[in-house]
Amino acid sequence: MFITAVILSVVLALVSLGAGAPKALLKGPAVEQLSGRGLSASLIRFIGGAEVAGAAGLLIGLAWHPLGIAAAIGLLIVFIGATVFHARNGDYANSETRGASLPSVVLAIVSLAVIITLAAA
Repeated sequence: MFITAVILSVVLALVSLGAGAPKALLKGPAVEQLSGRGLSASLIRFIGGAEVAGAAGLLIGLAWHPLGIAAAIGLLIVFIGATVFHARNGDYANSETRGASLPSVVLAIVSLAVIITLAAA
């Protein structure tokens, strides 16, 4: 179970870092899309910071599981929030925006899997 926890944690950490760093730095197309939908720069930076902190917590949490579980719970909250945001904006019903919206659902599921595997390891 520990090997599964390591693989899922590392994958989730890399994806979260890749998604969060541009938001934290307020650079890239995701920032333009989110600001165009009414999110403030400070909120976008906060979301990016939460994703980066979650990535760091996941990696450190491989050595100390309570931190990894807490980080995965934090990321689960972030990705559920993203899923709700996309649903409220009708992104799942629109074929043009659906592809960019689905990762939040998948990452929420992966976050839950990390919680379960770290708790079981």
